Amino acid sequence: MKTIRTAAVIGSGVMGAGIAALLANAGIRVRLLDRVPDRLTPQEEAAGKSLDQPDVRNRLASDALIRLKKTNPAPFYDDRYAERIIPGNVEDDFARLGEADWIIEAITERLDWKKELLTRIAAVWSPGTVVSSNTSGISIAAMAEAIGAPMKESFLGTHFFNPPRYMPLVELIPGLFTSSSVVSGMRHVLERRLGKGVVVAKDTPNFIANRIGTYGLLVTLKLMEEHGYTVEDIDAVTGPALGRPKSATFRTLDLVGLDTFVHVANNVFEHVEDPEEKEAFAVPGMLTDMVRRGWLGEKSGQGFYKKIKTDQGSRILALNIGTMDYAASGTVKSASLDAARSAKGAAGKCRALLSGEDKYSEMAWRVLKPVLLYAANKAFEIADTVADVDKAMRLGFNWELGPFEIWDAIGLANSAARMEAEGHVLPEWVREWIASGNESFYKRQDSTTFHVHHGRFIEQAVPPDHISLKALKAAGRTIVSNSGASLIDIGEEVACLEFHSPNNAIAADILTMIRKSAEEVRRNYRGLVIANEGRNFCVGANLMLLLMEAQEEEWDEVDRIIRMFQNAMLELKWLEKPVVAAPHRMTLGGGVEVCMAADMVCAYAETYYGLVEAGVGLIPAGGGSKEMASRAADSVEDPDGDLQPALNRAFETIGMAKVSGSAPEAVRLGLMRSSDRMVMNRELHLFEARLAVVELERNGIIAHGGKPVKVAGRNAKVVMQLGARTMLEGGYISPHDYKIASKLAHVLSGGDVPAGTLVSEQYLLDLEREAFLSLCGEPKTRARMQHMLATGKPLRN
Repeated sequence: MKTIRTAAVIGSGVMGAGIAALLANAGIRVRLLDRVPDRLTPQEEAAGKSLDQPDVRNRLASDALIRLKKTNPAPFYDDRYAERIIPGNVEDDFARLGEADWIIEAITERLDWKKELLTRIAAVWSPGTVVSSNTSGISIAAMAEAIGAPMKESFLGTHFFNPPRYMPLVELIPGLFTSSSVVSGMRHVLERRLGKGVVVAKDTPNFIANRIGTYGLLVTLKLMEEHGYTVEDIDAVTGPALGRPKSATFRTLDLVGLDTFVHVANNVFEHVEDPEEKEAFAVPGMLTDMVRRGWLGEKSGQGFYKKIKTDQGSRILALNIGTMDYAASGTVKSASLDAARSAKGAAGKCRALLSGEDKYSEMAWRVLKPVLLYAANKAFEIADTVADVDKAMRLGFNWELGPFEIWDAIGLANSAARMEAEGHVLPEWVREWIASGNESFYKRQDSTTFHVHHGRFIEQAVPPDHISLKALKAAGRTIVSNSGASLIDIGEEVACLEFHSPNNAIAADILTMIRKSAEEVRRNYRGLVIANEGRNFCVGANLMLLLMEAQEEEWDEVDRIIRMFQNAMLELKWLEKPVVAAPHRMTLGGGVEVCMAADMVCAYAETYYGLVEAGVGLIPAGGGSKEMASRAADSVEDPDGDLQPALNRAFETIGMAKVSGSAPEAVRLGLMRSSDRMVMNRELHLFEARLAVVELERNGIIAHGGKPVKVAGRNAKVVMQLGARTMLEGGYISPHDYKIASKLAHVLSGGDVPAGTLVSEQYLLDLEREAFLSLCGEPKTRARMQHMLATGKPLRN
């Protein structure tokens, strides 16, 4: 197969356009094609357009590109990446498909239409070009009947999940004649280039995730009708209490669209032969009725839930399936659900919920039991391993544990015995596995995981570039540790500083470990990576601690904490060995300041990055304001150049507490440098960060030594304050916002010094700290801090 530099996506609907955006994010040039319109829009008629004009003929793809820029959440890492997509149509541009390295068919899910399109593609196809179908369940073998032998070797299914940027799963479905080199090559592209988690699925109806997920949703719907459960009952049980997303069952269905779900269910119903399985995939009449009424979920404004506006604000109503009326959504309470909420981890939550003795514990068992049995019955029909089934459900449906991992969590032998006692027949391979004395489908030995495969445990292969801190710690690679952080040997003479405090919030324990890590790396390692495997990299400093000290007016203690933070950041920045920060997801406030102290940031693409201190009435004081002033100065190449525009951008970014929607956007906001790196695959993140350390060390990175910073001085401060005053007078900010902005302007400009003055980093840090301390003394700042801790939302007072 060719190296993938260019691609063509045929079909500019939600999925086709989303896939095109994903490819553009990865730097691939894309031609997005759709059919030629057969009539003019009223706007085109009014403008005197004709059906022969190129902009009219390309309208469907062009409109899709416009929609992508307006879609929330954003499909692009940066809207400028839309320039990598060229809109066209399947008549004028079809011959150009032969120039593409990868052709993706993403048209409507109809076999006859797909076969017709593939026949046309075969006529212009060039050897080495991969052709794939983004189908959610249509047979790859049936589609391949439309094409000849040479192209069949390069044809396969690539089932992206929606939305393509955010959903990590891609099911790769080889056809009967697909070349093994194409399968391995495309797996490499999907994992390394597009950052996806790939599962190779067998060519069966709905493949893996949708097969099991759809079955589970249908079982739940039928149990609801049979036992009279409410929408709220089901969602209380089938959300985080079972290790599943907050959207649970019915919010998930509303998000997916009930019509889409019915189509997916019908695809299995029409293609399986076993009467019992066919009956399981028969869509309940209640769901059919809702689709007939147009109650399709979020896209139609109502489904199982309905949002209404009242004088008191928005309210969520839930559907009563008995009366088909909506009523106010209630809160579900039970002892077993409370136990699940209190338990740690998905496995602990499942055990706590199922060990209860109330209605909701029984409901959870009724929902879970058939899914475990179905997954075990179908595992080797739809996938090669149980591990692939679990991975597909984790990545495709956002379950924290796949079905076989859940079975292990709740106790395989005991739960299987309960199923048999209730009259269910275990799959023969499961019964034999338990009879052989096995108590789980997975086992861990030292740092290696094994899973069941054809009656024996086999090692679960882990690619060498998938580095796990959890596995390394289990293997005894921790160098030094305390309650907030650990330093771990990750190989290649590189150490990794891992935060593991609650929410990875920075407090004295982490700051102490930063100093210890610098000492250890200085003596014994080539360099340092700062990374962790938490849900978020770091949401900032320990706000509760700061608020308590401020309320007690312990200003010396607040000053000590900020000095400790600043000194730890200087320790990182001046370390004689390379430091690479590897942030992911939420990286806010102090988390950004830690990254700014590094020689390089190797960010996961989905990093939401911002200096947000203004939202709690403060300014960055762990080096963040200083770094933004320094970077503004560095961005002006002319020694006599004007710093004001760069400072204004920094002032706006910090003052408005802007948070990037991706790593590339963080570069555009000036929070990361253009020399920083981005990784699209989270599993490769730590490996790439370690590689960056090794490269920097080989290139002779030395300590920065605290070079002087050129500042813009008092005149620049006045300009920034004038901008803030204009916003105040226009009613866009409050008087307290203006006070914060004035202090920020003072720090960024370097204070009341002449333009062009060279100051030390410590001078700017002192300005930061003074501003921070004075703002801590403001009652309105403390009110903002308190509100953020109580609600998780900023207060504008």
